Amino acid sequence: MFDYSDKNVVVVGGTSGINRGIARSFAKAGARVAVASRDPKKVEDTVAELASLGATSTGFSADVRDQPALAEGLQSVQDAWGDIDVLVSGAAGNFPALATGMSANGFKSVVEIDLLGSFHVLQAAYPLLRKPGASVINISAPQAFLPMVGQSHVCAAKAGVDMLTQTLAQEWGAAGVRVNSVVPGPIADTEGMKRLAPTPELMERTRQSVPLQRLGEAEDLGNACLFLSSPMASYISGVVLPVDGGWSLSGAASLSAVLAKVLQQN
Repeated sequence: MFDYSDKNVVVVGGTSGINRGIARSFAKAGARVAVASRDPKKVEDTVAELASLGATSTGFSADVRDQPALAEGLQSVQDAWGDIDVLVSGAAGNFPALATGMSANGFKSVVEIDLLGSFHVLQAAYPLLRKPGASVINISAPQAFLPMVGQSHVCAAKAGVDMLTQTLAQEWGAAGVRVNSVVPGPIADTEGMKRLAPTPELMERTRQSVPLQRLGEAEDLGNACLFLSSPMASYISGVVLPVDGGWSLSGAASLSAVLAKVLQQN
């Protein structure tokens, strides 16, 4: 459905979970795809997987909290391929913890990875984006707009990411750069879901709480990103788009209640 031949795509955090699935989707659509994460081995493995799909691929290792290293890696992609057409910023950190039992460093760590890291990615990438025409997508979370027990750090950080999305959509619109957020719901086989629903019973309860009665797949997020970065979405900017099977309408409250019981028992 989508042809990204001759397009340059960078997925930060693209070596695992949802973000790796998004990188695969762009690779299958013909894009040149670069991935970045802290782990050089994961970068190497993901680049090899993308190449096996027929994509021209590369990657670099950088921590989103280290903006100079991040900027150097992004610059290397632009030097090799030219301006970046699509930037997906997806680095994230999470662990369930009640606010009363969370250390200040634990809270700070998630904010630094999710919010400050997103700012670092977007600010470093802006000079390298194709203007006009670039698409920037932040990978957010339902905690950005749904209060959830045990997730005060993520709620605060991801709410900031969505406001950053909407602010930069205003600031960068005149240059022809679109900025949107995609909000994954419960996605199967991801580290985040394993932490929030650590037993088969909780996973099944989560599945049943989704109106479409299934957990999402990384491909669902990849398809959303392909659409948002395509000419069909050329007038869409500043949008926070849930891709969750309707889960955020009511099901998230169920998971919050479960987390409350689990955390209070520990």
